[in-house]
Amino acid sequence: MSAVSALIRGFSYHGGAAAALRDVRLEVRPGTLTAVVGGSGSGKSTLGKLLAGWLRPGHSGTLRGALSLGAERLDFEGGSGDPRINPASWSARVGYVPQDAAAILSTVRSTVAEELAFGLENRGVPRPEMIRQVARVAEQTGLTGLLERDPAALSGGELRRLAVACAVIAGPQVLVLDEPLASLDAAGASRLRGLVDGLLDAGTAVVVLSQAADELVRSAGHWIILDGGTAVAEGHPAELEKGTVLRNAGVVAEGTLAGPPVRLPTAAAAVPAAASPVLELQGIGFGYAGAGTRTGRPTKASARKVPAADLLRDLDLTVRAGEIVAITGPNGAGKSTLLRHVNGLLRPHTGDVLVEGRTIAGIPTGRIAASVGLLFQQPRDQLFERTVLREVGFGLRRLAGSPEAAAGRAQEALAAVGLSDAAQAHPAELASSRQRLLALATVLARRPAVIALDEPTVGLDRHGIERLQHATAAAAARGAGVVLVTHDLAYARANAHRVLALDGGSLREL
Repeated sequence: MSAVSALIRGFSYHGGAAAALRDVRLEVRPGTLTAVVGGSGSGKSTLGKLLAGWLRPGHSGTLRGALSLGAERLDFEGGSGDPRINPASWSARVGYVPQDAAAILSTVRSTVAEELAFGLENRGVPRPEMIRQVARVAEQTGLTGLLERDPAALSGGELRRLAVACAVIAGPQVLVLDEPLASLDAAGASRLRGLVDGLLDAGTAVVVLSQAADELVRSAGHWIILDGGTAVAEGHPAELEKGTVLRNAGVVAEGTLAGPPVRLPTAAAAVPAAASPVLELQGIGFGYAGAGTRTGRPTKASARKVPAADLLRDLDLTVRAGEIVAITGPNGAGKSTLLRHVNGLLRPHTGDVLVEGRTIAGIPTGRIAASVGLLFQQPRDQLFERTVLREVGFGLRRLAGSPEAAAGRAQEALAAVGLSDAAQAHPAELASSRQRLLALATVLARRPAVIALDEPTVGLDRHGIERLQHATAAAAARGAGVVLVTHDLAYARANAHRVLALDGGSLREL
């Protein structure tokens, strides 16, 4: 008997102009790993949410087909007489980690340990057993040292590990993971693969949804490739990797898979030695715990010795006009914290930040934004307008000088990231990968002197990564300095002039 299965003749969201899924069959048996791969907008996340009960037919959209969980089968014809999924019952048997890992968290618990215990509390698990289960799952996911941390203070990779731990702690029969390796460092990815292996040995059925044929996906026994909401191929990876179907679907191929990997030529020619610095971090020291902020220019009186617990310690970085610098490092090393110093969202306790030769100390963050563009790790945090075009055009009139010039810049930025066809769409309606490209377009349109990108490749398919590469190369050719934080070392080496590692509070060349 299958652990979970789906027969989808068609599924459409309410108000959707076209079917999000059609002609898709999936059957997952206990103790097996199945990978559903495809490019942006292929329907992977929609399929995962249907399997997990996050999208309920009749409530969220119209389904024609059937869903089965163990011996329970529900048939849907798209009418008012269709059965209804019980979310509580379904979620007790199917664990789900969405692409936005934070969406699974309660947001009402003050520590990682309490967040892990939240689901167990709701199920009435005795306290001694609850404590044991929290310790066990924390060890499996590398969260033991973070149990007393506030979930809101975790890095993107740490947050994903917490989300996975919350999904598996109650022992679901089925686990659905959407882009599970996104934002994870090498150690976190290795732990996740070990966790999945243990679940498979215990009989759990695991479904992985991914835009990349990474190591976890390649270990699956069965692949289903989606393109445009339809299953265009399925079978064993060894059979599917020989053709062009992966590349045509926009899947990022790695390792021995057919077709060249997404490793494009260096983004720009060597930066002239005489190129002037556009960004300088001088002796930056910063830590969160028990530390205040400083908005004035550093003085001898305000300088202090940075304690060992601080994330950044006497850190120096110079980025010249036209240079692309990639920064990598383990989860929690402070990479996102470093980027937030570049545009003044965070202020150093010691040291100074200079943009185009001028300190940003004491300058409001809103004014710094004219010279520094920041792409957040969660792009939805910076999207707020009613249409894609309005989003990119926000604030451009003052920078461009006229409505016509502002409109031209907005259209140019949308074309650069492949979103010209979505100009009138609402940003919230876009797939998460396209939201990331939209956020990138809002940065590019302002043509800042410094562009800071936090995990820009996460969730992008092959086509999106190519657009990212060409867009950042064009910005560098224009004279912008680009700083990008990434765990994708192959991408960093192929597209940056320098690759630096942040560990122990300082940067070093790789």
